[in-house]
Amino acid sequence: MADPTPTPVAPEEIFRSYTHEQGTTYAQGRHGYHPNLYQTIIDHHISTGGQLITILDVGCGPGTAIRELAPRFTHAIGIDPSEGMISTARSLGGASSTSQPIRFEISVAEDLGSQLSSPIPDSSVDLITAATAAHWFDMSGFWSRAAQVLKPGGTVALWTISKWHPHPSMPNGPALQAAMTEFYDRHLKPYTQPSSQLALDLYIDLPLPWNLAQPVPDFDENTFYRKEWNKDGVCAEGDEFLMQQQTWDLDMVEKFMGTASQVTRWRKAHPDAVGTERDVAKMVRKEVERLLHEAGVERGKEMIEGGMSGVLLMVKKRA
Repeated sequence: MADPTPTPVAPEEIFRSYTHEQGTTYAQGRHGYHPNLYQTIIDHHISTGGQLITILDVGCGPGTAIRELAPRFTHAIGIDPSEGMISTARSLGGASSTSQPIRFEISVAEDLGSQLSSPIPDSSVDLITAATAAHWFDMSGFWSRAAQVLKPGGTVALWTISKWHPHPSMPNGPALQAAMTEFYDRHLKPYTQPSSQLALDLYIDLPLPWNLAQPVPDFDENTFYRKEWNKDGVCAEGDEFLMQQQTWDLDMVEKFMGTASQVTRWRKAHPDAVGTERDVAKMVRKEVERLLHEAGVERGKEMIEGGMSGVLLMVKKRA
């Protein structure tokens, strides 16, 4: 259970300072989520009385999640504090079920569009989502504002990815897992902020509206829904994956690594190594390549298969 008096989260500065070019690179490296995840969200939302009129995606980044969900709604809005992320999202586009373009705006999670020239009206949103972003929010401010903009009976859906785990069929799978863990502990752990740790721990300590120092009574604890994927590294045969991409080549591995906040901080601390063989993402790639070759994988055929551990949290506003 989350600490009832959680330490306020420091504003995230890595992603919100992204340029348009960095946002585009992020969009290319961070793969989308599995259709099963979106279907789980929509099914639960509808089955508990939710409507499909307006969706608001918070911390939308380049718009990865909202572009997939928007076609199910009449109106779709994505907000993010980063000008570079929003300009990327606008350039990539997307539309609702009525072919209305997704509205992308610059706004922090604690405001939920209250400072915009055309503010998001109170009691106007059916579903609020946040894809691998809620750990950066000041959750006290977020929950208070979410209670204002949600319709009675509306839903909040928060999810995050955590760690990658090899599929049981992977050559040298246990060694790959051990190498990933060792590499993280040695190189990236010093650059992991408490907010990132919330995601790595599958949001077990993410502050929820009823355990804040000042609870937000608009949300019903009895409606709380939690679903986990690949917990504790168990990536079983036939398991549904949180991420859409299950099989990656080494270029994908390197690009995905580059989207992690810890890697961005590492690169900021080691500017001379960026883009060289000493770059942290390049080192991960080389170690994965070595272990695959050790297992007999031919050069040019290096692929990894596995799933991300992750979690989905859903909460309803009282009707």
